[in-house]
Amino acid sequence: MKTTWRIFATILCALMLAAAIGCGGGNASTEKKPESAAKTESFATLKDDLGREVTLAKKPERIVVTSASFLEPLHTVGGDVVGRPDSKSVPDWAKDKTSIGRVYNVDLEKLLACAPDLVIANKGMNEKLLQTLEINKIPCLVVDMKNYKEVKNEVRIFSQVTGEKEKGETLIKNMDDKIKAIADRLPKEKRRVAILHSTAQGLSVQLDTSIAGSTAKMLGFENVASGMTALEGNPDAAPYSIETLVEQNPEIIFVTSMGKLDEIKRGMEETIASNPAWQTIPAVKNGKMYYLSQEHFLLSPGIHYPDAVEEMAKLIYPDLFK
Repeated sequence: MKTTWRIFATILCALMLAAAIGCGGGNASTEKKPESAAKTESFATLKDDLGREVTLAKKPERIVVTSASFLEPLHTVGGDVVGRPDSKSVPDWAKDKTSIGRVYNVDLEKLLACAPDLVIANKGMNEKLLQTLEINKIPCLVVDMKNYKEVKNEVRIFSQVTGEKEKGETLIKNMDDKIKAIADRLPKEKRRVAILHSTAQGLSVQLDTSIAGSTAKMLGFENVASGMTALEGNPDAAPYSIETLVEQNPEIIFVTSMGKLDEIKRGMEETIASNPAWQTIPAVKNGKMYYLSQEHFLLSPGIHYPDAVEEMAKLIYPDLFK
């Protein structure tokens, strides 16, 4: 009798356990989670030039840029803006957009009045905006766009912002192809070049990461300043000294400038005339000193880098570009 009772109890326990499992008493991982607990997918997560990850919940519809150099590449990959800085280089399509002041002096009140859902800010000038934008829950991408490598990186970022990645890659390929076609026309010879930057405050030497340095490298020229220690606060330039320049012995000198070009040229001529050491440099002796346009070499030429490359190439090999 006892044996029969034990068998009956065992069967009863098994039935009760099966009923509990059927009613949801099993492992919690098999339960259906409420929809509110499901992970919300974002439109894009981007890494800016400060190394910050910026998540965009949706495609931005009200973009403000703090630098005019961002306007054309953004527009080319399908973007528009509601706010932009004051600048002589604002394209026609953006002239009626709200002005937020100069890139180096952004009017924060005007920027916020644009009600942006994304701000694209200039690295090295606009980081002070970040705290206020974060308080107002406005995402901000901080980007740098001087040398060609940076331009291509920003085109990719902008095309992710607009959701037009294919347009971005097409633009980059077109630029690469144009630059390669120019470089392929040049003789396969090393040209030792120095790049000086002249302003009212004096001279500095441009490194490979500068606009002109980046351009010279794409043409296969050897920048005699490669490896020099950069100026504090300016990673694209090194200190100038005539002694170092004589030692480097460049056969070509390019001059970039900020200010009135006529005055810059007069200042350079006076500097050269005042020190006989200049006359020992092959570039000076042979009349191989060239002034690069401010249009392409003062501020980043952006997606017009192929034009900057062609300008520099023409100065050295004019017969190849008639």
